[in-house]
Amino acid sequence: MSAPVGQPQKFSRTILGVEVLLRSECALLKGLRVGAILNPTSLDPALNHLADLLHGPAREMGVDLVSLFGPEHGVRGDVQYLEEIDTAVDERTGLPAHSLYGKDFASLTPTEEQLRGLDALVFDIQDVGSRYYTYLATMGLCMQAAARHDLKFVVLDRPNPIGGLAVEGGIVHPGFESFVGLWPMSARHGLTAGEMAAMLQRPTERGGFNIGCELAVVPMLGWNRGMHFRDTGLPWVMPSPNMPTPDTALIYPGMCLLEGTNLSEGRGTTRPFELFGAPWLDGHALADSLDDEKLPGVRFRSCSFTPTWDKHAKVRCGGVQIHIDAPREVDAVRLGVACIVHARAQAPERFAWRTEKYEFVDTIPAIDLLTGSAAFRKSVEEGASVDSLCSAWAGEREAFVARRSAALLY
Repeated sequence: MSAPVGQPQKFSRTILGVEVLLRSECALLKGLRVGAILNPTSLDPALNHLADLLHGPAREMGVDLVSLFGPEHGVRGDVQYLEEIDTAVDERTGLPAHSLYGKDFASLTPTEEQLRGLDALVFDIQDVGSRYYTYLATMGLCMQAAARHDLKFVVLDRPNPIGGLAVEGGIVHPGFESFVGLWPMSARHGLTAGEMAAMLQRPTERGGFNIGCELAVVPMLGWNRGMHFRDTGLPWVMPSPNMPTPDTALIYPGMCLLEGTNLSEGRGTTRPFELFGAPWLDGHALADSLDDEKLPGVRFRSCSFTPTWDKHAKVRCGGVQIHIDAPREVDAVRLGVACIVHARAQAPERFAWRTEKYEFVDTIPAIDLLTGSAAFRKSVEEGASVDSLCSAWAGEREAFVARRSAALLY
């Protein structure tokens, strides 16, 4: 039943783009040969996977699902971060499952052979609201491929789980582009996948990045910029093996910065990114110094943990657990900056920046790729405060907020 004229329609939960598509009897895709870019989050609220929906009910509506494309972690999400994935056959549908995360940067884009015979690509993956999280970079690369091959590109929109209001951190500067920052966007961008696609597609003179493919976004119903994931009424499915809860997503735009250091960001524990530390750190002193920063929305508890894998595997680490008291007050990037600054201050001779290859780049430190330039790393080494480090990003963040405004759908 429709709402009375002049009154906004109310929803008991957010209605996803995939639901809107199916309610329209897949009008956008009818008669088309389709490739689907998806992972374990590509579900409707009844937990039906997009591959099964397109291979079943949508087929009866005239959609021909030809192939699947899996981003980092794979179509079914059982592969760890930075781990190469091979193209295979999806056991449930019997369709080819092409890998978009292989041995080099070229592997991140569908090949001409993989796209041959397709009419459209459909993207339906839950993002977490941070530039470093690679799914929307995959989307952008696939949009570029669609533009080159004259394919329709359809985004089935999903919520930004950490809201669409806050924007945090710096943009990527020329020469520092990578899979964790292909375009000059803030670390916490405040966009949905559909809005990001709209921004990537738009001409440069209209605030976009000029990909120029034939784009169609199927928007959500019942979502607004002030909503966090728990407000949507939707089930949370881990977008990747180290993103267990919406709280993890909330602090990830800051705590992912620790990937650029020799500090453990909690991988190999049950609370990645909410735990961090190192074997040489005093957790009690670290918690006290972080408390002195008066960071909004969070508290710190000293603890010890032993990662089962990744950094400091099977070695006891001293550190802290981050407890979230007020989710809408959390400044995630400031939080991550503070954790790096205070951990380094406690033992500067033991602290180090990551030097191993990171996201296919071995000539630029990982921390520079994450922050978007060398400025943050150099300022930390010079002893800059948390406030001055974050203030340095204010101008470029404000410019990005203005630039993204034309792409907002909600």
